[in-house]
Amino acid sequence: QVQLVESGGGLVQAGGSLRLSCAASGRTLSTYSMGWFRQAPGKEREFVATISWNGGSTYYPDSVKGRFTISRDNAKNTVYLQMNSLKPEDTAVYYCAASNTPGLPRLIYQYNYWGQGTQVTVSS
Repeated sequence: QVQLVESGGGLVQAGGSLRLSCAASGRTLSTYSMGWFRQAPGKEREFVATISWNGGSTYYPDSVKGRFTISRDNAKNTVYLQMNSLKPEDTAVYYCAASNTPGLPRLIYQYNYWGQGTQVTVSS
Protein backbone atom coordinates (compact mmCIF):
# COMPACT_ATOMS: atom_id res chain seq x y z
CA GLN A 1 0.00 0.00 0.00
CA VAL A 2 1.23 3.48 -0.88
CA GLN A 3 0.08 6.66 0.80
CA LEU A 4 0.54 9.90 -1.14
CA VAL A 5 0.34 13.41 0.28
CA GLU A 6 0.43 16.48 -1.94
CA SER A 7 1.56 19.92 -0.81
CA GLY A 8 2.56 23.26 -2.27
CA GLY A 9 -0.75 24.45 -3.64
CA GLY A 10 -2.04 27.96 -3.09
CA LEU A 11 -3.15 31.20 -4.66
CA VAL A 12 -0.95 32.77 -7.31
CA GLN A 13 -1.37 35.49 -9.91
CA ALA A 14 -1.42 34.69 -13.61
CA GLY A 15 2.11 34.36 -14.91
CA GLY A 16 3.39 33.15 -11.57
CA SER A 17 4.85 29.83 -10.50
CA LEU A 18 4.18 27.09 -7.97
CA ARG A 19 5.97 23.88 -7.11
CA LEU A 20 3.86 20.97 -5.96
CA SER A 21 5.32 18.08 -3.99
CA CYS A 22 3.99 14.57 -3.51
CA ALA A 23 5.49 12.64 -0.62
CA ALA A 24 4.98 8.91 -0.40
CA SER A 25 4.98 6.53 2.53
CA GLY A 26 4.32 2.86 2.96
CA ARG A 27 6.40 1.68 0.03
CA THR A 28 9.19 3.01 -2.10
CA LEU A 29 8.10 4.94 -5.19
CA SER A 30 11.05 3.77 -7.23
CA THR A 31 9.11 0.92 -8.84
CA TYR A 32 6.12 3.06 -9.84
CA SER A 33 5.41 5.33 -12.74
CA MET A 34 4.08 8.58 -11.31
CA GLY A 35 1.61 11.10 -12.58
CA TRP A 36 -0.17 14.34 -11.84
CA PHE A 37 -3.81 14.99 -12.66
CA ARG A 38 -6.12 17.91 -12.01
CA GLN A 39 -9.82 18.49 -11.63
CA ALA A 40 -11.54 21.84 -11.98
CA PRO A 41 -15.04 22.46 -10.59
CA GLY A 42 -17.67 20.85 -12.77
CA LYS A 43 -15.10 19.16 -14.99
CA GLU A 44 -13.65 15.70 -15.28
CA ARG A 45 -10.25 14.83 -13.88
CA GLU A 46 -7.59 15.33 -16.53
CA PHE A 47 -4.05 14.16 -17.06
CA VAL A 48 -1.28 16.73 -16.50
CA ALA A 49 2.07 14.92 -16.48
CA THR A 50 3.72 11.54 -16.05
CA ILE A 51 7.25 10.32 -15.36
CA SER A 52 8.82 6.90 -15.68
CA TRP A 53 10.09 4.98 -12.68
CA ASN A 54 13.67 6.23 -13.04
CA GLY A 55 12.83 9.74 -14.20
CA GLY A 56 14.28 9.11 -17.63
CA SER A 57 11.11 9.86 -19.56
CA THR A 58 8.27 12.31 -19.16
CA TYR A 59 5.11 13.17 -21.06
CA TYR A 60 2.73 16.15 -21.02
CA PRO A 61 -0.45 17.12 -22.80
CA ASP A 62 -0.28 20.16 -25.05
CA SER A 63 -2.18 22.26 -22.50
CA VAL A 64 0.81 22.32 -20.12
CA LYS A 65 3.77 21.36 -22.32
CA GLY A 66 6.58 23.89 -21.99
CA ARG A 67 5.12 25.33 -18.77
CA PHE A 68 5.01 22.35 -16.38
CA THR A 69 7.84 20.01 -15.44
CA ILE A 70 7.49 16.75 -13.55
CA SER A 71 10.46 15.32 -11.69
CA ARG A 72 11.17 12.79 -9.00
CA ASP A 73 13.67 12.05 -6.27
CA ASN A 74 13.43 8.37 -5.47
CA ALA A 75 15.85 8.71 -2.59
CA LYS A 76 13.38 11.09 -0.95
CA ASN A 77 10.33 9.15 -2.14
CA THR A 78 8.97 12.38 -3.57
CA VAL A 79 7.61 13.59 -6.90
CA TYR A 80 7.39 17.23 -7.93
CA LEU A 81 5.44 19.34 -10.38
CA GLN A 82 6.99 22.69 -11.25
CA MET A 83 4.37 24.96 -12.76
CA ASN A 84 5.42 28.14 -14.52
CA SER A 85 3.54 30.78 -16.51
CA LEU A 86 0.36 29.82 -14.74
CA LYS A 87 -2.98 30.73 -16.28
CA PRO A 88 -6.44 31.10 -14.69
CA GLU A 89 -7.50 27.96 -16.55
CA ASP A 90 -4.90 26.00 -14.56
CA THR A 91 -7.07 26.51 -11.47
CA ALA A 92 -7.98 23.07 -10.11
CA VAL A 93 -7.33 20.52 -7.43
CA TYR A 94 -4.10 18.75 -8.34
CA TYR A 95 -3.67 15.06 -7.57
CA CYS A 96 -0.58 12.92 -7.43
CA ALA A 97 -0.90 9.25 -8.38
CA ALA A 98 1.24 6.10 -8.55
CA SER A 99 0.93 3.45 -11.24
CA ASN A 100 2.05 -0.15 -11.60
CA THR A 101 1.90 0.33 -15.37
CA PRO A 102 5.42 0.68 -16.79
CA GLY A 103 6.33 3.54 -19.08
CA LEU A 104 4.23 6.70 -19.21
CA PRO A 105 0.63 5.94 -18.24
CA ARG A 106 -1.85 8.73 -19.00
CA LEU A 107 -5.22 7.25 -18.14
CA ILE A 108 -6.94 7.44 -14.76
CA TYR A 109 -7.65 3.71 -14.59
CA GLN A 110 -3.93 2.95 -15.00
CA TYR A 111 -3.17 4.49 -11.61
CA ASN A 112 -3.42 2.43 -8.44
CA TYR A 113 -2.87 4.97 -5.65
CA TRP A 114 -4.02 8.55 -5.30
CA GLY A 115 -3.38 11.44 -2.97
CA GLN A 116 -6.07 13.68 -1.51
CA GLY A 117 -5.20 16.63 -3.72
CA THR A 118 -3.98 20.18 -3.26
CA GLN A 119 -5.82 23.29 -4.44
CA VAL A 120 -4.19 25.58 -6.99
CA THR A 121 -5.91 28.87 -7.73
CA VAL A 122 -4.62 31.25 -10.38
CA SER A 123 -6.06 34.75 -10.34
CA SER A 124 -6.25 36.94 -13.42
